[in-house]
Amino acid sequence: MITLLIDMDSVICDLMSEWHRRYNEEYDDNLSAEDLDCWQSEKYVKTECGTKIYDFLDESGLFIRLEPLPNAIEVLRRLSERHDILIVTSSRTYAYTEKEKWVEKHLPFIGARNLIFTHRKDMVRGDILFDDAPHNLIAFEESGRKAVAMDYRYNRNVDVERVQNWLEFEQWVEKYEMGEQS
Repeated sequence: MITLLIDMDSVICDLMSEWHRRYNEEYDDNLSAEDLDCWQSEKYVKTECGTKIYDFLDESGLFIRLEPLPNAIEVLRRLSERHDILIVTSSRTYAYTEKEKWVEKHLPFIGARNLIFTHRKDMVRGDILFDDAPHNLIAFEESGRKAVAMDYRYNRNVDVERVQNWLEFEQWVEKYEMGEQS
């Protein structure tokens, strides 16, 4: 049985759309994830915003309102029948409680007992990490395990396996199980 470590933000749920919507409303801009060539969002916002872009991540209600990415719930349900699944996510302020409630609502078959909050995902025991953050993908691969990127423009400089969506990830895991992925 494979242990899958799955990130939440921008992998299971759509953080970027809600985060950027809040920024765009306040700063009269049109930022989207497709605009980001790197992980540092402050490089893509208006000067008067700068690093305050991250303050939106501290707003109450942000994480509880996030929508699941297409097919995430269904694929996770199928994968959970054959594998151990741990949700690994980092968090700021309110997000601990909101993320736990989100998992209980949308992923009751995984449950909050399988939710791990950490900034060091490479330190969590598991076989495969499915993530979007370049630093997590790199550190996990450097630990000698397999990282798979949810493909976004901002993580394309990282040399790891990548998928475009949850259905592709499910197929990738099936091939990995059969020894077709290295």
